[in-house]
Amino acid sequence: MSHTIAAVSTGNQVSAIGILRLTGDDCIAVSDQVFTLNNKKTLFDIPDRRLCLGTLQDKQGRTIDQCMAVVSRGPHSYTGEDTVEFHCHGSPAVLAAGLEALYLAGAKPAKRGEFTKRAFLNGKLDLTQAEAVIDLIEADTADAAANAAGQVGGALQKKLAPIYDDLVNLCSHFHAVLDYPDEDIADFGLENYSGTLRGNAKALYLLLQTYGQGRILRQGVAAAIVGRPNVGKSSLLNALAGYERVIVTDIPGTTRDTVEETVLVGSTRLRLLDTAGIRDTTDTVEAMGVQRAKEAIENADLVIFVCDGSQALTSGDHAIIDLCLEHENAIALINKSDLGEEIQPSDLPFMTVISVCARTGGGLDQLADAVDAMFESSTPCDGSILTNARQFDACRRAYEAMLRSLQGLQLGLTPDAVLTDVEEAMEAMGEVTGATVREDITSRIFERFCVGK
Repeated sequence: MSHTIAAVSTGNQVSAIGILRLTGDDCIAVSDQVFTLNNKKTLFDIPDRRLCLGTLQDKQGRTIDQCMAVVSRGPHSYTGEDTVEFHCHGSPAVLAAGLEALYLAGAKPAKRGEFTKRAFLNGKLDLTQAEAVIDLIEADTADAAANAAGQVGGALQKKLAPIYDDLVNLCSHFHAVLDYPDEDIADFGLENYSGTLRGNAKALYLLLQTYGQGRILRQGVAAAIVGRPNVGKSSLLNALAGYERVIVTDIPGTTRDTVEETVLVGSTRLRLLDTAGIRDTTDTVEAMGVQRAKEAIENADLVIFVCDGSQALTSGDHAIIDLCLEHENAIALINKSDLGEEIQPSDLPFMTVISVCARTGGGLDQLADAVDAMFESSTPCDGSILTNARQFDACRRAYEAMLRSLQGLQLGLTPDAVLTDVEEAMEAMGEVTGATVREDITSRIFERFCVGK
């Protein structure tokens, strides 16, 4: 028996449609107490997944809304249990009144992510699919949405399941021979499984190599904007953000800390870090900002060097350029193109140099093209790449355990010693899909979800 839960699954903002969602053994009975179909039938009578018009009422029988109801009976539903949804007009007041009526009829408030957690516990989704649900909700680029949708559809699970199954088969064969010596079971020989282990280790290695792209796809590109004071770094961030996110003045050293803003540049999501102007200073606070700017360069996926194109390059510019050139991905912007051209693109030792005017927005379309080209996806965003740090860590541990098992084979260790590492790999793989993950970890995962999902 699972108790019936209810929640608003479309948020608390005014919208055209708002959805009340219920799931649990008694959800149809609970819903039938507050909803009257126009055809005078009950919710027990309507077919699965067919929208039916009726009246949603409160405990006193007063009309809350004229809306649609849809029933999906388990196990053929999102959660695997009976579910009911009311598609109402999207007034927060209407949804709140409808939810109160459902509570009075016997439903309990849903916890964060409880609908998807029930889908996981009932075997409708594995953990990679469940985690992809929140990624799909939070996706803010087409590629991120496509990849999350692929993972919800099971693309990653389909890659991992054969590896996990092979490990299970290997361990179960060994234990079957060990526990039932008198049965007619084929002899166990590790040499028969070495090819399987090697192939699965290679498959995991290739999957691990996708995490760099997947992390950027999910989190965006960390881009540090660096340069001397007053070259237009904050103006650039404001121009890309579309509003005055950072204070801009003619006074050097206005920005004293890193300021972060997430923007869409072309089709690439950038987590822009506006840093303090890098220079020698005796001001303690500004010096701390300069140090953070240098750390931002080290940790960034992309460094955007900005100089004032109306002035000749200084020794300070050259010092910052040296820092930027140590980075794999760097772009140079010659700013203030409207004030003169003292600096030519050939003066800067960068592969990509663009003249821009942060004040007017000139040249920013070329920056968008350059960023898109630099971070263009090399792998189809079909859900088959690792985007999740937890999943990456578990796959890494599984891969390392499989390497140890292969080394044990080469050294001629006994089967039980080799299988210790195989079982460790299997345990780690199970954490990815949820087959062996601890309850406290799953609870933490679903706490990321909103109520109603």
